[in-house]
Amino acid sequence: MKRIATLALIAVFALGAFASANAATEVKMTGDARIYGVFFAQHNFTGWNSSNWTGSSPTAWRRAGTQTEDRFQIWERFRLRSDFVANEAVKFRLGIKVEDTWGHGTLTAANPEVAIAVYQAYLQFKLPDCNTEVTAGLQDIDLPQSAMFYSSPVFGGDRMAALTVKTELIDKTLGLLAGFGRLIDTNRTYDTTTTQKADEFDLYFLALPITLDGFKATPWGAIGVAGDSANYWSTGFGQNLVSAGTFAAPTLWKNGQNAYWWAGSAFEVTALDPVKFYADVIYGAGAMDERKKNKRQGWFMDAGVEYTGWDVLTPQVFGWWSTGEDSSTRNGSERMPMVRPNWGAGNSFLFDTGQELAKEGNMGVSPVGNWGLGASLNNISFIEKLTHRLTFTLVRGNNDPAALRYLNTLVGSNPYFTMGRDLAIGEQVMSVNFDNKYMIYENLAAVMETGWAHGDFKSSVWGHRLAEKSRSGDAWKVAFGLTYKF
Repeated sequence: MKRIATLALIAVFALGAFASANAATEVKMTGDARIYGVFFAQHNFTGWNSSNWTGSSPTAWRRAGTQTEDRFQIWERFRLRSDFVANEAVKFRLGIKVEDTWGHGTLTAANPEVAIAVYQAYLQFKLPDCNTEVTAGLQDIDLPQSAMFYSSPVFGGDRMAALTVKTELIDKTLGLLAGFGRLIDTNRTYDTTTTQKADEFDLYFLALPITLDGFKATPWGAIGVAGDSANYWSTGFGQNLVSAGTFAAPTLWKNGQNAYWWAGSAFEVTALDPVKFYADVIYGAGAMDERKKNKRQGWFMDAGVEYTGWDVLTPQVFGWWSTGEDSSTRNGSERMPMVRPNWGAGNSFLFDTGQELAKEGNMGVSPVGNWGLGASLNNISFIEKLTHRLTFTLVRGNNDPAALRYLNTLVGSNPYFTMGRDLAIGEQVMSVNFDNKYMIYENLAAVMETGWAHGDFKSSVWGHRLAEKSRSGDAWKVAFGLTYKF
């Protein structure tokens, strides 16, 4: 049946290409393929699973330390992006992807049990006689962040069903990006009963990039409207949005909808080129009209500097700081709320950042509730076509141990606070990653990414079993594969 479906899909594309040719529409295709093996030891610093939500309820989760790791997997990913271009002002993008591990299912080599999924589908056009661009549909969205840091700790590196408008207010000086996206609509057209439920999560955002000689600033803001009946749990939004006090009686929210908002700016200074400076400042708050225990608000800041005057390498130094939980959960959370974070520098093994061989590519440390420092030797190249990157990162916790201990005592091992992702004061993790790429051809590369991480965690916060297991060995990975872009 799946083979028939695949043939049908191919036929649809063939007919579409034929119709497009008759309509004088140009079809442009780009894409990439990645095939790589990953050896990863001591997932979550223990070699066991971390806690994870298993359903749409905040009480449905699997406890940490109930499953053991498989250390070696082979991943294969293929993405195809087709642009149906009517003219220079109008196009439609369709992006499809296949991604799975070798050996998943039965007879995967001859009869692959994988699904073709749509990951981009949007219409993009310019308004007549002006430079305003409108994009509507499933598209890549990144909230503003300075160039040294990969994407955003609020929302980045992901797709959103959205409507965005991009234009220039002052030529080459002041721009505008405005948008609306719907991230969750749990019940879709009909709620489960005749009583209407607030089961959506919507996000509105605005950015005003300012570009001057040697300086760029991008002030931005975002507002989220969160319904109390939306599924934040199995979608992975829950721990990023709510406070720890939300799990204490009376549980969850009292309001049908709660507002979340963020305001910040990204800065880049190149006036002293080849010395370049980068920084970001963000404040976020949410559920501020709720019970005191349900509120969440906090700061996040990062900064970095690099020297680009050498051909053989680019040295970089960076750091960040964010507010953490105080000793009480009764007064809400002091960590900045997030939606879908995707942040890091130097391709650090600790963070979900710019790893090319992305699956099982990092330790998943949270960017909020901690502070840290890092240094990277980027773009190292002594041999033609061969480049390297070496990064060291140290992270220390800003969360009071009492807050983390309280929730772990109240509900047990849980996905909201996770050892290794959320760090208490006095805890730390450090890592080194060494990444390499050799360009076999212009569009074919051999990539090897390696990482090592060591963590120091408190038994009084996470329990003796998990903390002691983390001391049995450090986490490390070796990933090697081929990437092809066309």
